[in-house]
Amino acid sequence: MKAKRPELTFFGMGGPKLEAAGLEVIHGAHEISVMGIAEVLPKIPRILKVLGDLERTAKERRPAVALLIDVPDFNLRLAERLKALGIPIVYFVAPMIWAWREGRAKRIGKLVDELCCILPFEEPFLRERGVNATYVGSPVLDQVPPLNEPAHFRRALGLDVSRPVLAVLPGSRRSEIGRLGALMRDVAKAQREAHPGLQVVVPVAPGLPTEFVRAAFEGVEVTLIAGRAPEVVGAADVGLVASGTATLEAGLMRRPFVTIYRVSPLTYAVGKALVRIPFFCLVNLLAKKRVVPELLQGDVTVPKVMAELEALWSGPAREACLTGLDEVRASLGATGAAARVAERVLARLVEVPAKEVAGP
Repeated sequence: MKAKRPELTFFGMGGPKLEAAGLEVIHGAHEISVMGIAEVLPKIPRILKVLGDLERTAKERRPAVALLIDVPDFNLRLAERLKALGIPIVYFVAPMIWAWREGRAKRIGKLVDELCCILPFEEPFLRERGVNATYVGSPVLDQVPPLNEPAHFRRALGLDVSRPVLAVLPGSRRSEIGRLGALMRDVAKAQREAHPGLQVVVPVAPGLPTEFVRAAFEGVEVTLIAGRAPEVVGAADVGLVASGTATLEAGLMRRPFVTIYRVSPLTYAVGKALVRIPFFCLVNLLAKKRVVPELLQGDVTVPKVMAELEALWSGPAREACLTGLDEVRASLGATGAAARVAERVLARLVEVPAKEVAGP
Protein backbone atom coordinates (compact mmCIF):
# COMPACT_ATOMS: atom_id res chain seq x y z
CA MET A 1 0.00 0.00 0.00
CA LYS A 2 2.81 2.43 0.84
CA ALA A 3 4.45 1.77 -2.51
CA LYS A 4 1.29 2.77 -4.37
CA ARG A 5 0.07 5.49 -1.99
CA PRO A 6 3.11 6.97 -0.19
CA GLU A 7 0.97 9.57 1.57
CA LEU A 8 -0.99 6.97 3.55
CA THR A 9 -0.38 6.60 7.27
CA PHE A 10 -1.23 3.60 9.42
CA PHE A 11 -1.96 3.08 13.11
CA GLY A 12 -3.20 0.19 15.22
CA MET A 13 -1.88 -3.04 16.68
CA GLY A 14 1.06 -5.06 15.36
CA GLY A 15 4.53 -6.41 15.94
CA PRO A 16 8.07 -5.18 15.22
CA LYS A 17 7.89 -5.90 11.49
CA LEU A 18 4.70 -3.91 11.05
CA GLU A 19 6.21 -1.08 13.04
CA ALA A 20 9.30 -1.15 10.84
CA ALA A 21 7.03 -0.99 7.78
CA GLY A 22 5.44 2.22 9.04
CA LEU A 23 2.69 1.27 11.51
CA GLU A 24 2.20 3.64 14.44
CA VAL A 25 1.82 1.04 17.18
CA ILE A 26 -0.94 1.81 19.68
CA HIS A 27 -0.57 -1.66 21.21
CA GLY A 28 1.77 -4.56 20.47
CA ALA A 29 0.28 -7.76 19.06
CA HIS A 30 2.02 -9.72 21.81
CA GLU A 31 -0.36 -8.18 24.34
CA ILE A 32 -3.24 -10.37 23.17
CA SER A 33 -1.24 -13.38 21.95
CA VAL A 34 -2.63 -16.43 23.73
CA MET A 35 -3.91 -19.91 22.81
CA GLY A 36 -6.62 -21.96 24.49
CA ILE A 37 -9.48 -21.32 26.88
CA ALA A 38 -7.87 -21.81 30.27
CA GLU A 39 -4.85 -19.84 29.04
CA VAL A 40 -6.83 -16.75 28.00
CA LEU A 41 -8.67 -16.16 31.29
CA PRO A 42 -5.84 -14.34 33.13
CA LYS A 43 -5.32 -12.02 30.15
CA ILE A 44 -8.94 -10.87 29.76
CA PRO A 45 -8.50 -7.51 31.59
CA ARG A 46 -5.53 -6.63 29.40
CA ILE A 47 -7.33 -7.70 26.22
CA LEU A 48 -10.33 -5.52 27.10
CA LYS A 49 -8.06 -2.54 27.68
CA VAL A 50 -6.41 -3.00 24.28
CA LEU A 51 -9.85 -3.28 22.66
CA GLY A 52 -11.04 -0.07 24.32
CA ASP A 53 -7.89 1.86 23.44
CA LEU A 54 -8.11 0.92 19.77
CA GLU A 55 -11.78 1.91 19.64
CA ARG A 56 -11.07 5.29 21.25
CA THR A 57 -8.17 5.98 18.91
CA ALA A 58 -10.28 5.11 15.86
CA LYS A 59 -13.07 7.38 17.09
CA GLU A 60 -10.65 10.27 17.48
CA ARG A 61 -8.77 9.78 14.21
CA ARG A 62 -11.49 8.39 11.94
CA PRO A 63 -9.47 6.17 9.57
CA ALA A 64 -10.70 5.67 6.02
CA VAL A 65 -10.66 1.88 6.38
CA ALA A 66 -9.74 -0.77 8.94
CA LEU A 67 -7.67 -3.80 8.00
CA LEU A 68 -8.23 -6.52 10.60
CA ILE A 69 -5.89 -9.49 10.50
CA ASP A 70 -6.76 -12.91 11.97
CA VAL A 71 -7.46 -13.22 15.77
CA PRO A 72 -11.26 -13.50 15.31
CA ASP A 73 -12.30 -13.55 18.97
CA PHE A 74 -10.64 -10.16 19.36
CA ASN A 75 -11.06 -8.64 15.92
CA LEU A 76 -14.76 -9.43 15.46
CA ARG A 77 -15.45 -7.56 18.70
CA LEU A 78 -13.33 -4.69 17.42
CA ALA A 79 -15.17 -4.86 14.08
CA GLU A 80 -18.50 -4.28 15.86
CA ARG A 81 -17.15 -1.10 17.43
CA LEU A 82 -15.54 0.16 14.22
CA LYS A 83 -18.64 -0.61 12.18
CA ALA A 84 -20.68 1.51 14.60
CA LEU A 85 -18.30 4.37 13.77
CA GLY A 86 -19.00 3.93 10.04
CA ILE A 87 -15.49 2.64 9.23
CA PRO A 88 -15.31 0.14 6.32
CA ILE A 89 -13.68 -3.16 7.25
CA VAL A 90 -11.44 -5.45 5.24
CA TYR A 91 -10.67 -8.67 7.10
CA PHE A 92 -7.61 -10.74 6.19
CA VAL A 93 -7.41 -14.44 7.20
CA ALA A 94 -10.93 -15.81 7.58
CA PRO A 95 -12.14 -17.10 10.95
CA MET A 96 -12.31 -20.89 10.83
CA ILE A 97 -16.09 -21.13 10.91
CA TRP A 98 -15.83 -24.21 8.69
CA ALA A 99 -14.32 -25.94 11.74
CA TRP A 100 -16.56 -24.65 14.50
CA ARG A 101 -19.14 -21.97 15.36
CA GLU A 102 -20.54 -21.83 11.84
CA GLY A 103 -23.24 -19.51 13.15
CA ARG A 104 -20.70 -16.67 13.12
CA ALA A 105 -21.12 -16.42 9.33
CA LYS A 106 -24.18 -14.19 9.65
CA ARG A 107 -22.37 -11.87 12.04
CA ILE A 108 -19.30 -11.73 9.80
CA GLY A 109 -21.44 -10.96 6.76
CA LYS A 110 -22.92 -7.93 8.53
CA LEU A 111 -19.68 -6.60 9.98
CA VAL A 112 -17.10 -7.22 7.26
CA ASP A 113 -17.21 -5.43 3.93
CA GLU A 114 -14.66 -7.77 2.36
CA LEU A 115 -13.14 -10.98 3.70
CA CYS A 116 -9.81 -12.11 2.22
CA CYS A 117 -9.32 -15.87 2.61
CA ILE A 118 -6.02 -17.76 2.65
CA LEU A 119 -7.40 -21.28 2.11
CA PRO A 120 -9.01 -22.05 -1.27
CA PHE A 121 -12.00 -23.97 0.12
CA GLU A 122 -13.03 -21.02 2.32
CA GLU A 123 -14.32 -18.74 -0.46
CA PRO A 124 -17.21 -20.97 -1.65
CA PHE A 125 -18.04 -22.00 1.92
CA LEU A 126 -18.36 -18.39 3.07
CA ARG A 127 -20.09 -17.05 -0.03
CA GLU A 128 -22.80 -19.69 0.36
CA ARG A 129 -23.42 -18.20 3.81
CA GLY A 130 -23.68 -14.59 2.71
CA VAL A 131 -20.13 -13.36 3.27
CA ASN A 132 -18.33 -11.27 0.63
CA ALA A 133 -15.28 -13.56 0.57
CA THR A 134 -12.39 -13.87 -1.88
CA TYR A 135 -9.48 -16.31 -1.92
CA VAL A 136 -6.36 -14.15 -2.21
CA GLY A 137 -3.79 -16.93 -1.91
CA SER A 138 -1.72 -18.24 0.96
CA PRO A 139 0.86 -15.82 2.40
CA VAL A 140 2.95 -18.83 3.35
CA LEU A 141 3.82 -19.25 -0.33
CA ASP A 142 5.69 -15.95 -0.13
CA GLN A 143 7.43 -16.85 3.11
CA VAL A 144 9.21 -20.02 2.03
CA PRO A 145 12.31 -20.19 -0.17
CA PRO A 146 12.29 -21.94 -3.54
CA LEU A 147 12.50 -25.72 -3.40
CA ASN A 148 15.97 -27.23 -3.49
CA GLU A 149 17.89 -30.31 -2.40
CA PRO A 150 18.63 -30.86 1.32
CA ALA A 151 22.35 -30.31 0.68
CA HIS A 152 21.63 -26.75 -0.49
CA PHE A 153 19.92 -25.82 2.77
CA ARG A 154 22.44 -27.71 4.91
CA ARG A 155 25.27 -25.66 3.44
CA ALA A 156 23.29 -22.45 3.95
CA LEU A 157 22.75 -23.30 7.63
CA GLY A 158 26.29 -24.50 8.27
CA LEU A 159 25.30 -28.14 8.74
CA ASP A 160 27.20 -31.26 7.74
CA VAL A 161 26.01 -32.08 4.23
CA SER A 162 26.79 -35.77 4.55
CA ARG A 163 24.87 -36.49 7.77
CA PRO A 164 21.08 -37.01 8.01
CA VAL A 165 18.91 -34.28 9.55
CA LEU A 166 15.79 -34.32 11.70
CA ALA A 167 14.00 -30.96 11.85
CA VAL A 168 12.13 -30.33 15.11
CA LEU A 169 9.74 -27.35 15.16
CA PRO A 170 8.45 -26.94 18.72
CA GLY A 171 6.23 -23.91 18.10
CA SER A 172 6.48 -20.16 18.61
CA ARG A 173 4.94 -19.83 22.07
CA ARG A 174 6.35 -20.69 25.47
CA SER A 175 3.15 -22.55 26.31
CA GLU A 176 3.54 -24.82 23.27
CA ILE A 177 7.09 -25.70 24.21
CA GLY A 178 5.96 -26.25 27.79
CA ARG A 179 3.45 -28.85 26.61
CA LEU A 180 5.53 -30.50 23.90
CA GLY A 181 9.19 -29.80 24.69
CA ALA A 182 9.87 -32.86 26.85
CA LEU A 183 8.19 -35.17 24.33
CA MET A 184 10.16 -33.67 21.45
CA ARG A 185 13.38 -33.98 23.45
CA ASP A 186 12.74 -37.68 24.10
CA VAL A 187 11.86 -38.31 20.46
CA ALA A 188 15.00 -36.49 19.33
CA LYS A 189 17.08 -38.63 21.68
CA ALA A 190 15.49 -41.84 20.38
CA GLN A 191 15.94 -40.74 16.76
CA ARG A 192 19.63 -40.07 17.34
CA GLU A 193 20.01 -43.60 18.71
CA ALA A 194 18.15 -45.06 15.72
CA HIS A 195 20.06 -43.04 13.11
CA PRO A 196 23.80 -42.74 13.80
CA GLY A 197 25.24 -39.34 12.97
CA LEU A 198 21.81 -37.70 12.99
CA GLN A 199 21.76 -33.90 13.24
CA VAL A 200 18.76 -32.61 15.20
CA VAL A 201 18.06 -29.03 14.14
CA VAL A 202 15.61 -26.75 15.96
CA PRO A 203 14.62 -23.28 14.69
CA VAL A 204 14.06 -20.74 17.46
CA ALA A 205 11.00 -18.61 16.70
CA PRO A 206 11.40 -14.82 16.87
CA GLY A 207 10.68 -13.55 20.36
CA LEU A 208 11.65 -16.78 22.11
CA PRO A 209 14.87 -16.73 24.18
CA THR A 210 17.40 -19.17 22.78
CA GLU A 211 18.24 -20.48 26.24
CA PHE A 212 14.58 -21.23 26.93
CA VAL A 213 14.43 -23.46 23.85
CA ARG A 214 17.82 -25.01 24.62
CA ALA A 215 16.64 -25.92 28.12
CA ALA A 216 13.68 -27.80 26.64
CA PHE A 217 16.12 -30.13 24.84
CA GLU A 218 18.53 -30.55 27.75
CA GLY A 219 20.50 -33.77 27.50
CA VAL A 220 20.24 -34.03 23.71
CA GLU A 221 22.72 -32.61 21.22
CA VAL A 222 20.76 -30.20 19.04
CA THR A 223 21.63 -27.36 16.68
CA LEU A 224 19.58 -24.23 17.31
CA ILE A 225 18.97 -21.85 14.42
CA ALA A 226 17.56 -18.35 14.90
CA GLY A 227 14.35 -18.34 12.85
CA ARG A 228 14.64 -19.73 9.29
CA ALA A 229 12.19 -22.57 10.02
CA PRO A 230 11.41 -23.29 6.34
CA GLU A 231 15.12 -23.62 5.59
CA VAL A 232 15.57 -25.95 8.55
CA VAL A 233 12.82 -28.15 7.12
CA GLY A 234 14.43 -27.92 3.69
CA ALA A 235 17.67 -29.23 5.16
CA ALA A 236 15.94 -32.20 6.75
CA ASP A 237 15.16 -35.74 5.72
CA VAL A 238 12.10 -35.82 7.99
CA GLY A 239 10.52 -33.45 10.51
CA LEU A 240 8.54 -33.29 13.73
CA VAL A 241 6.30 -30.21 13.77
CA ALA A 242 3.98 -28.70 16.37
CA SER A 243 0.63 -28.05 14.74
CA GLY A 244 -0.01 -24.58 13.36
CA THR A 245 1.04 -22.50 10.37
CA ALA A 246 4.43 -24.21 10.60
CA THR A 247 2.85 -27.38 9.21
CA LEU A 248 2.01 -25.61 5.97
CA GLU A 249 5.50 -24.09 5.79
CA ALA A 250 6.95 -27.56 6.28
CA GLY A 251 4.64 -29.05 3.67
CA LEU A 252 5.59 -26.42 1.10
CA MET A 253 9.26 -27.34 1.61
CA ARG A 254 8.37 -30.87 0.41
CA ARG A 255 9.77 -32.86 3.32
CA PRO A 256 7.78 -35.62 5.07
CA PHE A 257 6.94 -34.82 8.69
CA VAL A 258 4.80 -35.83 11.64
CA THR A 259 2.66 -33.16 13.29
CA ILE A 260 1.56 -33.22 16.92
CA TYR A 261 -0.85 -31.15 18.97
CA ARG A 262 -1.52 -30.94 22.70
CA VAL A 263 -3.46 -28.35 24.70
CA SER A 264 -4.73 -28.06 28.27
CA PRO A 265 -7.34 -30.67 29.30
CA LEU A 266 -10.05 -27.99 29.54
CA THR A 267 -9.29 -26.56 26.09
CA TYR A 268 -9.25 -30.06 24.61
CA ALA A 269 -12.56 -31.05 26.23
CA VAL A 270 -14.32 -27.94 24.93
CA GLY A 271 -12.72 -28.26 21.50
CA LYS A 272 -13.68 -31.91 21.17
CA ALA A 273 -17.30 -31.02 21.85
CA LEU A 274 -17.41 -28.11 19.40
CA VAL A 275 -14.95 -28.72 16.56
CA ARG A 276 -16.10 -30.79 13.60
CA ILE A 277 -13.19 -31.33 11.22
CA PRO A 278 -11.64 -34.58 9.95
CA PHE A 279 -8.04 -33.38 10.51
CA PHE A 280 -6.27 -30.70 12.54
CA CYS A 281 -3.20 -30.36 10.31
CA LEU A 282 -3.51 -27.68 7.61
CA VAL A 283 -1.81 -29.88 5.05
CA ASN A 284 -4.35 -32.66 5.54
CA LEU A 285 -7.27 -30.24 5.57
CA LEU A 286 -6.18 -28.81 2.22
CA ALA A 287 -5.63 -32.28 0.76
CA LYS A 288 -8.90 -33.58 2.24
CA LYS A 289 -7.00 -36.72 3.17
CA ARG A 290 -4.19 -37.91 5.45
CA VAL A 291 -1.01 -36.76 3.72
CA VAL A 292 1.13 -36.39 6.85
CA PRO A 293 0.70 -38.33 10.12
CA GLU A 294 -0.98 -36.33 12.88
CA LEU A 295 -1.16 -37.23 16.56
CA LEU A 296 -3.43 -35.48 19.02
CA GLN A 297 -3.45 -35.09 22.81
CA GLY A 298 -3.20 -38.56 24.46
CA ASP A 299 -1.77 -40.12 21.30
CA VAL A 300 1.27 -37.85 21.53
CA THR A 301 3.63 -40.43 23.00
CA VAL A 302 7.24 -41.29 22.18
CA PRO A 303 6.46 -44.79 20.81
CA LYS A 304 3.67 -43.53 18.53
CA VAL A 305 5.66 -40.56 17.26
CA MET A 306 8.69 -42.77 16.66
CA ALA A 307 6.63 -45.29 14.68
CA GLU A 308 5.24 -42.58 12.40
CA LEU A 309 8.65 -40.96 11.90
CA GLU A 310 10.41 -44.20 11.08
CA ALA A 311 7.92 -44.95 8.31
CA LEU A 312 8.77 -41.61 6.65
CA TRP A 313 12.53 -42.11 6.32
CA SER A 314 12.10 -44.32 3.23
CA GLY A 315 9.65 -46.53 1.42
CA PRO A 316 6.00 -46.26 0.30
CA ALA A 317 4.87 -44.01 3.16
CA ARG A 318 7.51 -41.45 2.28
CA GLU A 319 6.65 -41.49 -1.43
CA ALA A 320 2.92 -41.18 -0.75
CA CYS A 321 3.57 -38.24 1.55
CA LEU A 322 5.69 -36.44 -1.05
CA THR A 323 3.02 -36.93 -3.72
CA GLY A 324 0.38 -35.51 -1.41
CA LEU A 325 2.54 -32.49 -0.56
CA ASP A 326 2.96 -31.73 -4.27
CA GLU A 327 -0.82 -31.78 -4.70
CA VAL A 328 -1.31 -29.41 -1.78
CA ARG A 329 1.20 -26.92 -3.14
CA ALA A 330 -0.50 -26.93 -6.54
CA SER A 331 -3.91 -26.31 -4.94
CA LEU A 332 -2.77 -23.02 -3.38
CA GLY A 333 -2.12 -21.25 -6.66
CA ALA A 334 0.27 -18.34 -7.15
CA THR A 335 2.21 -16.18 -4.70
CA GLY A 336 1.28 -12.56 -3.95
CA ALA A 337 -1.45 -12.77 -1.28
CA ALA A 338 -0.38 -9.56 0.48
CA ALA A 339 -0.42 -7.60 -2.79
CA ARG A 340 -3.97 -8.78 -3.50
CA VAL A 341 -5.13 -7.71 -0.05
CA ALA A 342 -3.46 -4.33 -0.55
CA GLU A 343 -5.35 -3.89 -3.84
CA ARG A 344 -8.66 -4.50 -2.09
CA VAL A 345 -7.90 -2.02 0.67
CA LEU A 346 -6.69 0.60 -1.79
CA ALA A 347 -9.85 0.17 -3.88
CA ARG A 348 -11.79 1.50 -0.89
CA LEU A 349 -9.56 4.59 -0.77
CA VAL A 350 -10.10 5.74 -4.33
CA GLU A 351 -12.14 8.75 -3.25
CA VAL A 352 -10.10 9.42 -0.13
CA PRO A 353 -7.06 11.58 -1.00
CA ALA A 354 -5.14 11.19 2.26
CA LYS A 355 -6.51 9.45 5.33
CA GLU A 356 -5.16 6.96 7.77
CA VAL A 357 -5.60 3.23 7.66
CA ALA A 358 -6.24 1.49 10.97
CA GLY A 359 -4.57 -1.89 11.04
CA PRO A 360 -5.02 -3.96 14.17
